[in-house]
Amino acid sequence: MSNAAHRVLWTVVALALVAAGGVGLALSLGGFPGVEPDGPLAGAGLRRAWRLAAPWGALAAVVAGLLAALGGLWLIGRELRGGGALRGVLTHRDGRRGRTRLPAAVLARALERDLTGDPRVRRARVVLTGEPPGPDLWIRMDIAAGARTAGLRDHVATAIRRYVDTTGCRPAHLDVTARIDSGRA
Repeated sequence: MSNAAHRVLWTVVALALVAAGGVGLALSLGGFPGVEPDGPLAGAGLRRAWRLAAPWGALAAVVAGLLAALGGLWLIGRELRGGGALRGVLTHRDGRRGRTRLPAAVLARALERDLTGDPRVRRARVVLTGEPPGPDLWIRMDIAAGARTAGLRDHVATAIRRYVDTTGCRPAHLDVTARIDSGRA
């Protein structure tokens, strides 16, 4: 999801919460005709239906509340998990010839596949952060235990060079971390 989509999503959530709070305040102050500030919020028909649905009505309310809470936790977790990673689409303008749009996640996965093309590299994780003209590139690789590391630096440099040629963006900051994979989970 792009940054603009995230802003729209959180704006809609904030407006919905403010509207619910405003309606609750107006109800408690008697702002709606026919609603007494000290009277019950639900009408007689709704209260009667609630009593008839006992205990299933309360159970349904609890389940709905838990689902809403889990949905909120998932949404906040997605936001926090991003860690500033470049999301959405990397756009490269090329003068009057037009522009190229590449999803940032696809670029990261492509670089991961390129890095793991060498049998010595068991896993690779790539994160793009910063602005598209010169994003920061964070790479973490797990190297097979006992593998010879001679030439591995050249393999990584070649993969990064292919990334730069593909995207047209030179990383402003490059951080490569290589760890020896012990083979344990």
